[in-house]
Amino acid sequence: MSLDTGNQLGPCEVPSSVREGDIAEVYQPTDAKPSLTVGNRLGQCDPTASTDKGAGLLCAIVGLIVLLAPRPVAGQSMTPWGHPDLQGLWTNQTPVPLERPEALADKTFFTEEEAAEFERTALERLVDVFGPTAALSGELSEIWLDTQDGRVGGSRRTSLVSDPPDGRIPFTQEGKERWDSTPRGGRESSADGPEDRSLDERCITSDGLLLPNPFASNYYRIFQTPDHVVILSEVMHVVRIIPLDQRPHIDPGIGLWEGDSRGRWEERTLVVETTNFNGKKRFRGATERVRMVERFTRLDADTIDYRLTVTDPASFERPWTLENPLRRAKGPMFEFACHEGNYSMTGILAGARAEEQK
Repeated sequence: MSLDTGNQLGPCEVPSSVREGDIAEVYQPTDAKPSLTVGNRLGQCDPTASTDKGAGLLCAIVGLIVLLAPRPVAGQSMTPWGHPDLQGLWTNQTPVPLERPEALADKTFFTEEEAAEFERTALERLVDVFGPTAALSGELSEIWLDTQDGRVGGSRRTSLVSDPPDGRIPFTQEGKERWDSTPRGGRESSADGPEDRSLDERCITSDGLLLPNPFASNYYRIFQTPDHVVILSEVMHVVRIIPLDQRPHIDPGIGLWEGDSRGRWEERTLVVETTNFNGKKRFRGATERVRMVERFTRLDADTIDYRLTVTDPASFERPWTLENPLRRAKGPMFEFACHEGNYSMTGILAGARAEEQK
């Protein structure tokens, strides 16, 4: 597998085969005695051929261990050190909204035909919403956007929120007020200073893997080592380095934009717990005390099941969960040089000053 991250990390070759000497195959032909092929170290083991009861018993135990050893599910490859392989380039582009629209309040799932139509008309709906307030210079098209490539998840839910069952975020009153006052794209905001604008307009951060934007650049490169997982997002080139060595979280007094992540494997699922936010990102109105738990499960060669559970009693009446699978992407991933070309901020503030002079 070749990992290419442009001019930031350089090419990196990752072997996709298991190490020589590891268990390679368990094979039992239908017309022969039971035979266990265990790498190239134990050779073949035939418990019926030995006259030594001790050797025969040992051989049988080895065979049982091999037969009961965890095997990857169909389509799920493993790293050389035995973890499910999540590496590669992935996208979570989807036309499905985070919360279930009121028009679909009583409809939890699309039919197969409805899901296909929802995907087909995604770009048209986006233009209908943003077209009247956006400069129609051609950027709202399939040439510049990935909207038309989004997919409805395998469950065909009408919202990314899967719990609570109504597909809605269970805000507290305080949390809803905090979220409503948070600058974000798609709504009118003042422009007295940069702080009045959204974090993505300011080139600071975005929801990224947690929640894709409806436009483009929802690409993620996953790297793995025996003791770390690294997730590189194209938008804002955010890099999350996730230790797997059971180290504790950093001091509670330290807050970070992306939080402090710790990972662990639960069978074939990577579980990532993130705390220590700085309170400025306000994911759906959350405070710095929010706790996020992500679950990555490789389903097949082209799909990772992704689930995020958000807990913050100050903002939500109960924990809530969203589901949005990662699909293998062709790429490539580009450098997201936001600040180098962020002329829009100057234009937004200058335009606001000009309006004040009228």
